[in-house]
Amino acid sequence: MSDDLIHTPKGGMPRLLEIMRRLRDPDTGCPWDIAQDFASIAPYTIEEAYEVADAIEREAWGELKGELGDLLLQSVYHTQMAEEAGMFSFDDVANAISDKMVARHPHVFGDESRDKSAEQQVLDWEQIKASERAGKQETGVLDGVAKGLPALTRAIKLQNRAARVGFDWPTTDEVLDKIVEEAQEVRDAKTPEHQFEEFGDLLFVVTNLARHMGIDPEAALRAANAKFTRRFESIEAALAAQDKTPADSDLAEMDALWDAAKAVEKAQTKNAP
Repeated sequence: MSDDLIHTPKGGMPRLLEIMRRLRDPDTGCPWDIAQDFASIAPYTIEEAYEVADAIEREAWGELKGELGDLLLQSVYHTQMAEEAGMFSFDDVANAISDKMVARHPHVFGDESRDKSAEQQVLDWEQIKASERAGKQETGVLDGVAKGLPALTRAIKLQNRAARVGFDWPTTDEVLDKIVEEAQEVRDAKTPEHQFEEFGDLLFVVTNLARHMGIDPEAALRAANAKFTRRFESIEAALAAQDKTPADSDLAEMDALWDAAKAVEKAQTKNAP
């Protein structure tokens, strides 16, 4: 029966769960899959989530189905390992998130009014999550902020939590002043250990500036990465037209080509409809 299911093109979720079970079978499964554990699979889970985000950012809708499938496989993988250890099943996972969604949307699934703004809903959501944390005996303001989050994302969440109890600068001016202060401390740091610490402090405050400005720092940095890639590729193309590579060039020439690429982009943006 399991072989029939595995080879059923429209087998849906039961098919995927059976495939994962077979891959992990200690007698007949894949040696690589059998050797994995939660810690070894976790980096792939993070990577697949980023690939979903990348497909969305590129509006690569033809790729999105496959990327979502890769991400779904990660949940199935972790769940299969948990089931083998007697911890929980896939149905338990699905029921847990269903219970959470119902509890967090009383205005949809309960008696509360739906007549509220998106901003009010965010506030209500945070109050519900605070109650959930209290139920888990997470009493500290910063309790429950996952340590495995990307550092910029975790910084934003920590800062948001602290801001809710009044530990925050009132305006962006104070944050900008702090950035100048932290930049000077980076300049003054002498040892590698001190430089490491001060650089982290500078990044943390820059992230706080993004929060005050309503900017997603991860998205802003991804955009900056894309811009850098685009302009550097323009440098490579310009050099290739001269039968040269960056290794054959120097900083002055590449910097001039960078400025030229930047000027072209600005002109295109100005003339865009």
